[in-house]
Amino acid sequence: MSATETERLIRPEGWPKTDHPMRVAILGWAQLAAQGREGSGYNLSASELATGLALSGHEVSYLRSGMHYTVLPRGPRVKETETWRGIRCFSLYNSKNLCPASTNFRNMQQEASSPQDNEAILAWLRSVRAEVVHIHSLEGFALDLIGAIRDAGLPVVVTTHNYHYGCPQVDLLHKEKECCLDYEGGAKCKECLDAPEPRKARRNRAIVQDVERAVGPELTHAFRQMAKLVLGRLRGREHPHTPRPEDQVKPDPEIAQGFAAGGSDHPGTTEHGLKVVSRDRIDDLGRAPADANEVFEASREVHLTVVNEYGKRRQHGVAALNRASLVTPPSAFMCRAYAAMGVDPARLRHVRLGQPHFDQINRRAQRSPFYDVRPWDPETAKRPLRVAFWGTTRNNKGFGVFARAIERLPREVRQRCQFIVHAGGGDWGYRKMLSRFPEVSFVGGYDLVQLVAGAGEYDVAVLPHIWFENSPLVMLEHLHAGKFIISSRLGGPVDWICEPGSSEAEANGGLGNGLFFPGGDDTALAACVERVVRGDVVLPSPREVQAASTLWSYPQHVAEVEGIYREVLGESPSPQAMESKACSATDASETVGIPAPLVSR
Repeated sequence: MSATETERLIRPEGWPKTDHPMRVAILGWAQLAAQGREGSGYNLSASELATGLALSGHEVSYLRSGMHYTVLPRGPRVKETETWRGIRCFSLYNSKNLCPASTNFRNMQQEASSPQDNEAILAWLRSVRAEVVHIHSLEGFALDLIGAIRDAGLPVVVTTHNYHYGCPQVDLLHKEKECCLDYEGGAKCKECLDAPEPRKARRNRAIVQDVERAVGPELTHAFRQMAKLVLGRLRGREHPHTPRPEDQVKPDPEIAQGFAAGGSDHPGTTEHGLKVVSRDRIDDLGRAPADANEVFEASREVHLTVVNEYGKRRQHGVAALNRASLVTPPSAFMCRAYAAMGVDPARLRHVRLGQPHFDQINRRAQRSPFYDVRPWDPETAKRPLRVAFWGTTRNNKGFGVFARAIERLPREVRQRCQFIVHAGGGDWGYRKMLSRFPEVSFVGGYDLVQLVAGAGEYDVAVLPHIWFENSPLVMLEHLHAGKFIISSRLGGPVDWICEPGSSEAEANGGLGNGLFFPGGDDTALAACVERVVRGDVVLPSPREVQAASTLWSYPQHVAEVEGIYREVLGESPSPQAMESKACSATDASETVGIPAPLVSR
């Protein structure tokens, strides 16, 4: 191990050191060291958990699959790739299953069972002498791997960050545009996504990666870009940097008015002449019923229907989770959703997430001189209400819903706001769409450092997702920052957000920490923003938001997971882990409707 790696393993003051180290194997598809840059929130959660375990003195190994391929040899093999924060990282080369899951959508037979891959993984588990296996994503692996590991005598904990086990699209979104409440036994899945033929996709990856290993990533990237340009010109496509008419700012139609602002009937917009066209790929997103959560939970017969290989895949995924020692979704809703799909409730336990940057955001809020100050009141305000979206422009995050809600706001409401958009990904189409409104600022993507500082930029957060979110990190970041949230009523956020005047908010003097609207309903979202602007809803202080929220610290999370490992190994957990377990088990028993489970090895 290098000196640099040793330095990274210095245990922070006060971090507990275990007197009984375990050998833990963690499985996923993304590069652990990439954290949130690959795999987003799932990989950030997995990487920080692995870090906490390593800091405590446990021996942690990590295996990814579905990303690395070679032309020769063709069979599956495991190769060590790097050591990161003291964690040995490996990759399964030439897996029969591709990552991410969207590229494996036409590969149901191999995803159900890949014996050769499983044997290579079992051999790796023996080589690292794993005592417990923790799966954070099974994308890139076969579903029957869990049973194979259990048959080999090892306990398996599965943290479900999405719905991959019940949905090959992973988000329970049909065509990535609307909630899939009924997959019609698999019939609806068949045309859900466009995906490559798996054998061809594996071959292409192998060729590109072999070239990259030979000449380096920079030259490989240059060759690929040149090939795209040449093929594009041969097919009559325009050069990617050719100016497009719809992207050109037109002369100001009010150019002759100078400083004249117009009367009270002016809409307050600024016309740039930018046009949204089909290539901007701004989709119409579906609307979910207000009770979509309850509809999904109550539709057990729908989830058990099978008409084709996609219907069988859901059966395989549920059977895989039923072989696990314990399944630990980060939201109680996901416990209920998987139970509705057929997972044994005795194997489900709600385990809340904790992250180091959550704790930094929380401490920042508490240290602020404005911790007890309510951020905005329409009667006394001398500045706009600052409403923020943090996330990406991918459809599942619902930014299009927010954009259309802004368009629907009356002028007098919109002009009392400033909308701040921290969105990674392609945003040019949305920037054109909202260019008329000078109240909208696009400030690009962000990192964890900016997240801590960004709490001072906004008063209210918008969470307009269109899928059954699990435990979205961005929601937890807002709550740790003490920010009021306007959220879609879809998925896990119902476990954290309570509306003003609700029974859940009674303990906080009736003050809640957010408002709900039906997922995808931009009119309802606009109405929520208007309620805040007009003062129908009191914006609580950061202290009051945190008091209305159930939040978990990073040390609590690591201790709870460590306790779960000892539990499935048949050992006695630490006192800290027992305290965490008692709280999370109460969540599970309330949401799944059964006694809190105690699952042994």
